[in-house]
Amino acid sequence: MRSETITVRTGGSPVVRDITAEAADFVRSEGDGLLHVFVPHATAGLAIIETGAGSDEDLLAAIDELLPAQDKWRHRHGSPGHGRDHVLPAWLPPYASLPVLQGRIALGTWQSICLVDTNGDNPTRQVRFSFLPA
Repeated sequence: MRSETITVRTGGSPVVRDITAEAADFVRSEGDGLLHVFVPHATAGLAIIETGAGSDEDLLAAIDELLPAQDKWRHRHGSPGHGRDHVLPAWLPPYASLPVLQGRIALGTWQSICLVDTNGDNPTRQVRFSFLPA
């Protein structure tokens, strides 16, 4: 298995960051196998969604509706409402496994691999790509 960690700057506000290009670069020289993407953070997750057509903003709006950034959460360190960031990975897991065929991630036409980070307290994230050959 080959593995590599990249750093992704997410900034100080909720964001859906497309990391498909970075993942594609990681597997480009590989054959068939499995790409595993992992975010080693308690307050971020991954989503496989369409980007650029409003789905990014729709996802963040849905998160705000489902997990409002209010001061109602029991987990209280960090900025107000930060407890919701710790609940996020229960809905958007911090991992995804994708098939790789001849060095290309087998995503659907409009699918992208996205890091979802609602925690403005940590503007930099790590993402680990691991490739397991077939």
